[in-house]
Formats: sequence, structure tokens, C-alpha cells
Amino acid sequence: MTAKLVTTLPDRKICDYIDQKIRSDTPEEYIRQNIERRLVLELGYSRDQIAVEYPIKIGSNRTRVDLAIFPDGAEHTQDNIFIIIECKKDSIEPSSKKDGVDQLKSYMSACPNAEWGMWTNGRYKAVFRRLIEGRKTIWGEPNDVPSKDGDPEDVDRPTRDSLKRAVEDNLLFSFKICHNHIYVTDGLQKQPAFFELLKVIFSKIHDERNLPKPLDFYATAEEKASHDGRLTVALRVGKIFEAVKARYPAIFDKADVIKLNPRSLAYVVGELQRYSFLDTNIDVKGKAYEELVGANLRGDRGEFFTPRNIQHMAIRMLDLHHDERILDPACGTGGFLVIAMNEIIRSLRSEVEKSGKSSSGMKAALNERIREIAKQSFFGIDINPDLVKATKMNMVMNNDGSGNIFRQDSLLHPHQWESEFRRQFARAVGTSTSELTRPEDLALFDVIATNPPFGSKLPIKDRETLSQYQLGHVWAKRDDTWVPTTQLQTSQPPEILFIERCWQFLKPSGRMAIVLPDAILGAPGLAYVRHWIVKHCRLIASVDLHPDTFQPRNGTQTSILVLQRKTEDELRREDRQGQLNDYEIFMAQVMAMGHDKRGNTVYRRNEDGEEIWVPGEEEQPSELFEHASTGDITKRRLPRHRMLDDDTPQVADEFLRWKEDAVLGW
Repeated sequence: MTAKLVTTLPDRKICDYIDQKIRSDTPEEYIRQNIERRLVLELGYSRDQIAVEYPIKIGSNRTRVDLAIFPDGAEHTQDNIFIIIECKKDSIEPSSKKDGVDQLKSYMSACPNAEWGMWTNGRYKAVFRRLIEGRKTIWGEPNDVPSKDGDPEDVDRPTRDSLKRAVEDNLLFSFKICHNHIYVTDGLQKQPAFFELLKVIFSKIHDERNLPKPLDFYATAEEKASHDGRLTVALRVGKIFEAVKARYPAIFDKADVIKLNPRSLAYVVGELQRYSFLDTNIDVKGKAYEELVGANLRGDRGEFFTPRNIQHMAIRMLDLHHDERILDPACGTGGFLVIAMNEIIRSLRSEVEKSGKSSSGMKAALNERIREIAKQSFFGIDINPDLVKATKMNMVMNNDGSGNIFRQDSLLHPHQWESEFRRQFARAVGTSTSELTRPEDLALFDVIATNPPFGSKLPIKDRETLSQYQLGHVWAKRDDTWVPTTQLQTSQPPEILFIERCWQFLKPSGRMAIVLPDAILGAPGLAYVRHWIVKHCRLIASVDLHPDTFQPRNGTQTSILVLQRKTEDELRREDRQGQLNDYEIFMAQVMAMGHDKRGNTVYRRNEDGEEIWVPGEEEQPSELFEHASTGDITKRRLPRHRMLDDDTPQVADEFLRWKEDAVLGW
């Protein structure tokens, strides 16, 4: 390609990934750009093989196909088109007479060698393979278009070597397509449809991990075309799910089955089977999964899931160590835990690389250490049983750290805990149930990262719950200071109690990053809360988050506090001296966080208001297991991209530089 390298773009324009032309940033274009990247980065086609908006002639009329793919080295003529892809906005239905799948078939029929075609609107996908038998045209419906060097049979039944790492939002598209198909075909409501898809995803991951046996998670085009074939797929995947239930008894009951009808199950399997869930980058998986969870499980208990860039910033600022035990007591979908787990894994891999020791024995030891850390170091608690299951799934998808995710109300007094939770929790943290009876017994964790539910609509009124917290009591101002009285509050918002509960969960000198509404930091009526915080914790950092952080669903202004629990010696020393010790506090304000109040992505611009494009970097291996057959992870050059207008990476960088001079003890 000889197109000029574009470095800036006007508003609402994009630079096409294939031909570098400037185009309008429309919903259809968003879908097309993701598919273009998939063709190159997943399926291996070169840009020279792909033409965008290629003109073809149908009878006496001329039209343009969205994407035309040609054999390697072939001249770009209508007769040489091998694959045609049509991309539509999500409001266009596949049955549309003008722009639906029949339009794609007419384009393929006008191109004598167009054997493959795909039509998609981002929530529905149809793939066709045109075969000519005599004078008759047979329209097969395979799972996908073939990769450049792949055997078409791999489309029907992939091998481990042919599995693809998802790029951009293509895994998100697949999840949405599957969920929409279940929702429409099986007549299930959104939440039941999600949990049926969850069972299938679990089965897919288990099948990938079932080395060295060949893959059984597949549905061929021939199987999808007949009732008997669909039943065969259901039987094969059902056997995988039986193994899943045996491995994850805390997630699935023995009586659980995949309830999708065979036609629906075969379609979903065919859509997911091409991807390697183990090898796909954690942020690609995380975004796809957490958007799916948020769309289907978001409840009414103040659950506003933390954006991934905020989670990344918080975890980096906590500067985790390999031997630390990490908790999120309001874990939601498990985003903080997944990012923390992979941050430690990246650090371990980096240390091994720096040591120069890359023997097979060292790799085996590293992978064993990774599995050990995943099972022993990460803990999550949430009151919502559906979110607990979703978190376990998220952890399984990112290295099987699902064993320490529990369903419980984190704010309850320990003696109110359910006996089964108490037993499992005690075993997980290496203590006995008799040692978990008081709030003072909970100081078991080195690090906490959390975004607790908050809001006046969720008051805690239970007297026994309130009684275990100083912040559950009424406070009075005496001699220019605040002291708790014996009187309980009539109710207290959960976020205030979560501050103290997180402190109780921390070991002395342990640290936490907690998202809190700014009212706690500035409202005159909550001065006693601020007094409690600075008395019991060292305030390490206060980061004022952008007003749009939780938009478009919630406009509450929030901050992240990084706090370190003071030791008993520190508390006694400050009591004796009658004042708090002086120390520096890191303070920052996030002026841009990558999206606006409507949830639209916002990119960085130059002084002329044009979006900035930067060259793609070499992909850093973030996968948790090496490729099953080679033991290697292949690095790729990522595409040029727009820069998110997001300050959070810089805030984390500045904090870590500041931390080098501060005396924090970790």
C-alpha cells in the first residue's frame, strides 16, 4: 500500500484500516473496521487482498460491496472475488428485502468465483458458501469464512492450532450475536439467556483446557443443517458440560443441564468455536464479558460497574506483590480481581524473562506457580448470587481463580454469616470457623480493591449490623474533635460502613483502593467519617475521578482513595502525642477518562481539534498459558489506532514515581 500515513483526523471521521481512506464514523463503519482487523489479525489475510467498497456490476446496474477479498496475488477484478462481506448497522434486519442476506446472495451470484459470503449487523451474523452442482446452486451455511491459509474444514471442526485470538470488539460481537440468538430462538428472558450462554462458554473453556485430547466443542455446517446433526452437537457438548459440573460444583448443581434447544445450541457453538478463549488478550475478553454481564445482570442495589481503565489505574497504584492476599468485598463482575491476577502474572513472567532462564522446566514451574497464585491469592465476596456466578466465570476465563469467590453480605456481623460460607471462607484463608466470630478476627488480607454499592436508597438499618462499626454510631463533636457515642444511627448508607469493613479486613499496614462518592470527602455532615478515616488510616492518595466516570447510568461524582491501615503502635503513638503525624499525600484529578456522559468513546485531539492516530506497538504476551502445541506465544504488530483521551495511565505512572520517594512500607 502506498497510501499516505494519517496521523490526525477531523471530528467524526476514521481512517480505514485497509485502504487508509478517511470515512465517516458511523455504526456500519464501526462494524466494518472491526471485521477488517479480524480479517488481517485473526484470519491472516493481507491488506492487499482486501478491497473496501469495491464496485461490481449486476446486470445493467452497478453497486459496491462493503468488503471484497481476493486470492493472494490475484488481480482485483469482479471475476476474481473470493469472499464478499456486507456490514450493516444494528437496526437493519437480516430479512430486509433491500439490505438483508438476500442482497449478499445477489452480490455473490454476480461474481462467478465468490464462494464465500458473510452478512452481519453486529448482533446477527449469517455466513454462506455457494456451491454449484450442475445447474443448481447450493447455499451452505458454515460457521465462518475460512482463514487465508486455513483448510475450509477447519471452519467446521477447528484444531487447537487453528483457534484464533479475538481482536478489537469481535469477541463482544460474538457474545452479543449468541445472546441475541438465544433470546429470540429460545424465548428466554435476558437473564436466563445469559446464564445458558454462560454454561456454553464454560464448556468451551473446559474443552480448550482438556489437553491433549482433540477439541470436542464444535458444530459442523452439516450438523447444523439437520435435526439429527443438532442433536449430535447437543450430546457432544452435553458431555463436556457434565465434566464442567464435576470440576466446578460450587458454580453448577449436579442437576444442571444446558437448556437451549438443539438448533440454538448448534448455532452458538458454531459461532464461538473459532476462538481461543485462553489465548485472547485479557482486556479483549474482559470488555466483551463485562459488557455482556452489565447488559443482563445489572441490578438495583447501586451496582455501577467500574470502568476497566479505572480498575487498571487502581491496581497499578496498589503495586501488588506475588505473595499477597487480595480481596474485593463487593466484587460485582470481578474486574478488580481479574486485573490484579493478571498484573501479578505479568510481573512473574517478566522476572523469568529477565533471568534469562527459559527452559521447559522453568516454564512448567512458572505455570504451576501461576495456577497456585490464581487459586490461593484472590478473594471476592458479593451479595448478588448472579454476580457471584458471573465473577467465577470471569476468573475461570482468566486462569481459573474461581475457587475463592463467595456469596455473602460483606457487611454482616461474622456470627450472622451462613454456616456454609463460614466453613468455606475459613478453609480458604487457612483458619478455623471458631476464629471467625468477631469483626476483630477479619484482619486477613494484604490488599483490598473495591467499588462498594453506594446510595441513600440502600440504607443499612439492622441494629446488629450497625453495632459492629464505629461508623454505625452517632458521633458528637467534643473539644474540637469527633468521638463516637453509644447511640446507633437509625440507618447508614452502605458505602460508609464499607470503609470500616474494608479496614477490618486488612492486616495492619495493609492497603486498599476504594471508590467513594465525593460527599464523603466534602459534605459538612460527614466530617466525622473523614475524622475516622485519617485517624485509623494513612491517606496515601486521593484521585478525583471525572464526572462522567459512571455515565451514562450514574452521574455521582466519585474519587478513589488509597488508604493504608495504621498499626496498633502507630495508633498508640498518635494518641500519646495528641495529634496525627504529618506526611505527604498524593493528589490527582482525572480530567479525561475515555468516554463522555452518553458513554461514547472520546479520543485525544491536537490543537486543531483533530483526532490523533499513533502507530501500533508490538503486542505484549498477556496470555496465561503458552500455546498448547508449540509452547510459544507469537507476538504481533498491532494496528495503528486513535489515542483514547484518558488520563488514568498517566495518574498511575505519576503515583508510582512519587511512591519511590515516599516511605510507605510496600
